[in-house]
Amino acid sequence: MRLEQPQHATRWITAGLAALLAAALSGWAFAMWIEHGGGIFLAMAQSGLSWCF
Repeated sequence: MRLEQPQHATRWITAGLAALLAAALSGWAFAMWIEHGGGIFLAMAQSGLSWCF
């Protein structure tokens, strides 16, 4: 005998997996910002200052 999942359970699982993926991507982006943020900021500042001169 095979039990079928209710439709709303599948939606909850899908929503949970999507939320987990979004959290993982956000965490990865934040980690990269922490690691490379100083260089990114300095590059943006230098290019911004070059427009002033």
